[in-house]
Amino acid sequence: MKISIITVCFNSEETIRDTIESVINQTYADIEYIIVDGASKDRTLSIIEEYKDRISTLISEPDSGIYDAMNKGVSFATGEFVGTLNSDDLFNDTNIIKELADFLKKNPELDGSYADLVFVKRQNTNMVVRRYSSKIFSPGKIRFGIMCPHPTFYAKKKLFDEFGTYDTTYPIAADFELITRFIRRGARLGRFNAVMVKMRQGGISTSGFTQRVSQNFELIRACKQNGIYTNILMISLKIPYKLLGYLKINH
Repeated sequence: MKISIITVCFNSEETIRDTIESVINQTYADIEYIIVDGASKDRTLSIIEEYKDRISTLISEPDSGIYDAMNKGVSFATGEFVGTLNSDDLFNDTNIIKELADFLKKNPELDGSYADLVFVKRQNTNMVVRRYSSKIFSPGKIRFGIMCPHPTFYAKKKLFDEFGTYDTTYPIAADFELITRFIRRGARLGRFNAVMVKMRQGGISTSGFTQRVSQNFELIRACKQNGIYTNILMISLKIPYKLLGYLKINH
């Protein structure tokens, strides 16, 4: 079972090496690694070039944002399953993709999977700040803005071919809309019960009040676009739900 992993990056010289090594050091052999660089101006591309023998496809050209870059990666993917690893994130351990593949092989009825992730200090990825448990997710909670963690989401390539890729009219929540669309079209997802990704603190969807307000209105639009009724009050209920998923390490 080939698994395609897509990393999109732009001016990521501080973190891209960790991300690449996190992928190429996986014990699972059948990985197709695709990197889409948005014509970085720093040392990102030169760092990537150091690993060119371990990278299946490298694209470096201007893009229209992270989801446009992800779509480019999806278009080159030839694996049965496709997922992403952001350029400032890394896998939790070197066996995680093998464990994911084993899970998918044991559950052939599934069209995709999702798992848990941990948030870590930006300068010390061994220091876990909190854990986000995907156990709280269910399709019925989408109307409240609750979604499985996108960095842990892997789906069959045929879903992208049949149902479409990331909708770039959503600058922040295209991942939410895509997973919602897949589920509404009948995709069967299962929870891979493992911590899959270490996610550095920060990111486009969590950076500041204005971004969060914009994200909430995108979530409402994504739900309505896919036939799910919601409103701003319902979306605001995601806060207590998410608090249940963020488990303090010392508790």
